[in-house]
Formats: sequence, C-alpha cells, structure tokens
Amino acid sequence: MSEAEPISFIADYPLRAHNTFGFDVRAQLACRIERDEQLLAAVRDPRAAGLPRLVLGGGSNIVLTRDFAGLVLLVALRGRRIAREDGDAWYVEAAAGENWHEFVAWTLAQGLPGLENLALIPGTVGAAPIQNIGAYGLEMAERFASLRAVELATGETVELDASACRFGYRDSVFKREGRDRFVITSVTFRLPKAWTPRAGYADVARELAARRHGDGNGSVDAAPSAQAIFDAVVGVRRAKLPDPLALGNAGSFFKNPLVDAAQFDALRQREPQVVSYAQPDGRVKLAAGWLIDRCGWKGRALGAAAVHDRQALVLVNRGGATGADVLALATAIQRDVAARFGVDLEPEPIFL
Repeated sequence: MSEAEPISFIADYPLRAHNTFGFDVRAQLACRIERDEQLLAAVRDPRAAGLPRLVLGGGSNIVLTRDFAGLVLLVALRGRRIAREDGDAWYVEAAAGENWHEFVAWTLAQGLPGLENLALIPGTVGAAPIQNIGAYGLEMAERFASLRAVELATGETVELDASACRFGYRDSVFKREGRDRFVITSVTFRLPKAWTPRAGYADVARELAARRHGDGNGSVDAAPSAQAIFDAVVGVRRAKLPDPLALGNAGSFFKNPLVDAAQFDALRQREPQVVSYAQPDGRVKLAAGWLIDRCGWKGRALGAAAVHDRQALVLVNRGGATGADVLALATAIQRDVAARFGVDLEPEPIFL
C-alpha cells in the first residue's frame, strides 16, 4: 500500500475495548494501523485535516474523560525478531503493537533473559518507552537500545537512542514535548549475555521461596533462573493486581514520590513506619501505596470509581465509572496525602 492509496476510517468508533479502564467513550474517527506507511496515509488524509490525533495501543496508561473529537490511530503493528548480537548482548526488536507481556514471554522462550522482572505489565511494546515502565528492581531504560518512530510533521522515520528519549522515572520525552510529535513504530532492546538475576524485592523473593518449597526442587541458596523470576513476578502481580478484563484499571495509578533527605527525616519523625527506598542521588523514594493506605483510602469508593481493596496504588472502575469519576477520586486522594504528609502524588496515566 502506498501513501496515496485510500485508507479506511471508522466514524463514531467505540473505544471501550481500547482503554483498560473500560470507559465507554467514542472517537470521531478511528483508523487501524497495521503497516508503517498507513500511519502517514491516515494523518495526511483530507478527511482528518485539522483534527486532533490520539495514538492508542493497549490503552493501559490513559484516562479518557470524554469522547474524543478527533482521529484515533489504533496501533496494530506486529512482528518480533532477534535483530543482531555482539559479544556482550542480543538485540531484540518488536513492533509497537505487540503485547508487552507476550513479548517478554517470547524472549525467554528464545533463551534470552533480561526482561523477566517486567512480566505482566499491561500494554504494548510501543507504550513501554513512553512510560519507561518498571517493576521489581528493573526499569525498561536499562534494557533499551533504540526505537524507530515516525515524525508526523515531516513524515520521516527517525531512530532515537536512550539519550534522545530522555528517560526518567516513569517518564520520557514522549510524555512531554514529543507527545504529539512522534508515533513509535518499533523498539529494540539490548539483552546482556552476562545476565544476573534480580530477585531482591521482598514480594518476589517470598514467591520464589514458596515455589521452591512447593515443588521440592532447587536449593534455597541457588540463584533463580530467568523463567523462575518471570513466573514469580506473574504470581505476585496476579495476587495483588486486578485483571483489567475483570475490573477496569490502569495498573499503578500514582508514581512513588521522591523527596529530599531533609523532608524525609522530618516525615520519619512523624511517621516512623513510613515505607521508603534510599536513592543513589541522596533522595528517598516513598511508597505511594503506603501513603494512600495510611490516609484510609484502600477499598474506599467515590461512586463507581474505587481504590482497590488489595492494592491502594490501583484505582478501579467498579462498573459504569467515567474518566471524570476517576479524576475526582484521584484528586481527593492527592488532597489527603498532601494534607497529612506534605507530599504531592503525581499520576502515572495521561488524562485526556
């Protein structure tokens, strides 16, 4: 297909299946993108002239507060391959529309460890760099090599390295000035051949120990395999986090806030049990879920939007909630945490 060929638009398109909160909102126009060239054809089509654009993959990091009066690009690009290797690492490329968890499982099936701690994170490969996803001691940026993206203004395909992506804690250039500039089409990861397990997080360590005890195999002192860590992470996440297909949610809703040492010392004097993690730069990361729980929000609801009863960091749609309902709940939580702890909570999802 060339850019000049017609492309299929769907008017008044329902987005309920394209956001993990399950909000019942609609798009003025939508287009499914299965090949790179369709992307430019869609944004240059006269029927979409002047319309705002929204890129959706799995919809796991967005709160849609109303119908979208514009063009939604449904990224369905597929493909994954071992692109190359050198003496130190394998380089694995996946298209932006690939399911993230299935991609992680595929890398392990190829005998390529390195992404196992990021198992069962909802969303697509293309969303992973936007959010710089992370869990259980690993951030995606540590395994990132490069990505390809289309710059919408010029129509050019560009390749960006980690420095150009400007990764931060749950952050990247794509959440800021690059948000409406680029559409990611594929991502390449660097998986080191000198792999070492990361199993120090308490929940994962407990799950690994329970599985070793349960099957009677392996020494307690033996280093876990990548597959064992993958299985443990899946077990922990399934026990703590609701399945979006059963209970609409976007995973962890708030970032763990970072405070300086002086603020932390003052907070610890008032709250000796505060859950915290020292950072290399001298700051301290606080557990947002603990702060929310201490404010009494775990399991509470405002209308059809609620805080999950097993994980205070997760906001859920109990059925019929709107994006505005979730926004109101999030705002109330932020207000209470700020009043009690003097800490500002920042949402992870993008509000639209």
